[in-house]
Amino acid sequence: MTRPNLPHLRREWILLAIILVIALAVGARAPVFLTVRNALDIANDSAILAILVIGQMLVLLTRGVDLSVASNLALTGMLCALAGRAWPGIPLVALLAMAAGIGALLGAVNGWLIVRFNLPAIVVTLGTMSAYRGAIFVVSGGAWISDHEIHPLIKGLPRETWAGLPALLWFAAAALLFGAWLLRWRREGRELYAFGGHPSAAVYAGIPVQRRLLMAYTLSGLLAGIAGLLWVGRYSIAFTELASGFELTVIAACVIGGVSIGGGVGTVGGALLGVLFIGVVNGALPVIQVSPFWQQAIAGAVILVSVALNAGTQRQRGRQILERHDAARVATAPHGARA
Repeated sequence: MTRPNLPHLRREWILLAIILVIALAVGARAPVFLTVRNALDIANDSAILAILVIGQMLVLLTRGVDLSVASNLALTGMLCALAGRAWPGIPLVALLAMAAGIGALLGAVNGWLIVRFNLPAIVVTLGTMSAYRGAIFVVSGGAWISDHEIHPLIKGLPRETWAGLPALLWFAAAALLFGAWLLRWRREGRELYAFGGHPSAAVYAGIPVQRRLLMAYTLSGLLAGIAGLLWVGRYSIAFTELASGFELTVIAACVIGGVSIGGGVGTVGGALLGVLFIGVVNGALPVIQVSPFWQQAIAGAVILVSVALNAGTQRQRGRQILERHDAARVATAPHGARA
């Protein structure tokens, strides 16, 4: 169940071909676009998106959605920036642990609310999205933390170079490898596919669906927390509207990469291609002197086409993120399997 079917494999090859065609077409007009330096710049700019996409993919596989990832990122980034300002001697390991811990906690809140009260994921995460944004204002007093106040270790981390590659690329690679390992080699990952494919059947098969849901949202939050620390360090600023709206870009990358919003379908490779597509398009538009305002229009059109393609290859009913987790209802019934 973890292996993509032939239509999705074909779809990923088509997406890869489209990315190459775009790159070559832009490169023909501006050869600098095809240089190694520009490729590294695009990859570095897309690294944080790749980290977030892996977490979002885990949630989408369960027929859910996490609209709070950008707010989680911003709140965690703000708290880490405040901690760095308050304790100048804090080590980098502590900052990373803090980012991961806060992010995981915020993600676990989403999972707990969904599982405990059997609420639609889109409603819960829409609420926490606003709540986390409000929390940023509360903890910061509405003030910005600017470049000169950001801890040097936070600013320095995204600018590090390890083995000739930017540190952000190593973080993104670690997230991608973790996602591939979890979904391909771990029972927990295969159970996410099973639950998203048929929730009721997964419950009757003895899969602990509530724990898997909680795991998916917690991991999504953990990766968002790490991304928050990296974002604040990369751009040397923390404020209430940090990364506002970025959750839509994360979902777009997943959908473009073939991760179905209906659950149970998607691969890490496809999600990576979705990230690359957005990165290449965002990098290409300024080169060919297209207004940045067209980026959202193009991304929206691509999402619509991608959703249509996903629906065409899936052809299954009742797979909408607005629906309740019917498996959760079965799990709480007297004759339901244990969760």
